[in-house]
Amino acid sequence: MSSPNVTNATIKRGFFLYLLQHSQYNSKMRLALYQPDIPPNVGTLLRLGACLGVPVDIIEPCGFPFGARDLKRAVMDYRDAADVTRHVSFQAFHKSIAGNRLVLLTTRADAPYTDFTFTESDILMLGRESAGVPDDIHAIANHRLVIPMVPGMRSINVAVSAAMVLGEALRQTAGFPKIGSLSETTGHV
Repeated sequence: MSSPNVTNATIKRGFFLYLLQHSQYNSKMRLALYQPDIPPNVGTLLRLGACLGVPVDIIEPCGFPFGARDLKRAVMDYRDAADVTRHVSFQAFHKSIAGNRLVLLTTRADAPYTDFTFTESDILMLGRESAGVPDDIHAIANHRLVIPMVPGMRSINVAVSAAMVLGEALRQTAGFPKIGSLSETTGHV
């Protein structure tokens, strides 16, 4: 029997809030690719997202036809498992993520990702391989993070960078998929 101070409406609202906070579609970390221009990198990132259960946002225009042969080769048979949302512009993307932190991975940042505290609803954005993101989008990001590198090196491949930072973000937020038996995940014994 419930307490006289707790109404059914309060219980229902609490249950709804619990579901909202623990929904796989709400507050889920995402990768966002700003106008990517190298199909194999996009394919690799879609495969990464599929394997780790992380949705991927593609902010268009891409520097290649989205169905390009190189993209198909890189994503292989993970295409159907990838949760991909395409946005016609940065403005459309930005409107869709209202309330989430936009965390830009950039060589123009001072804060190393290893010193950052991630949340489970962060959007990790990567710029174009050839040019990063424009200054106005750089300024919009809630946080800008860099991967510490040896002096004199320009950058790390965008897919490798995403894997490094996403791995740390998922570790901090306990967001990695649960490990099942080998036969459950691969079909092999």
